[in-house]
Amino acid sequence: MDTVAAVAVRTQHEARPGRRTIVATDLASLRGPAEGTVELPLWLYWSGPSPVFDLAKPFMRRWLYEIVLREAARPEDLTGYLDRDTLIGLWPELYLPAGVRQAWEEYHPVLRATAAAVA
Repeated sequence: MDTVAAVAVRTQHEARPGRRTIVATDLASLRGPAEGTVELPLWLYWSGPSPVFDLAKPFMRRWLYEIVLREAARPEDLTGYLDRDTLIGLWPELYLPAGVRQAWEEYHPVLRATAAAVA
């Protein structure tokens, strides 16, 4: 594993072919917005109707988290757009590539436990 920065690591698990998953090393570093609207930059969201997500709408909140977890290329993508408590709460509902889910659950057993509690 390569260290990307103090707050994240690039794992051996692939988010998609040719792109390794980046995982925050400490969930407390995830201090993104938990409410309001969020506009994702082009490098995270390049297709679709609008890069603006209303976090009050559950489907939009889930969609934003799935995009960021899958497409993050820098630690700032994780820390700036994800919120620790929201991530933990949404984790069982997120549709993610197997490599992304496995990487995050290996680093953060609380996510695996949350998913198991719902199953």
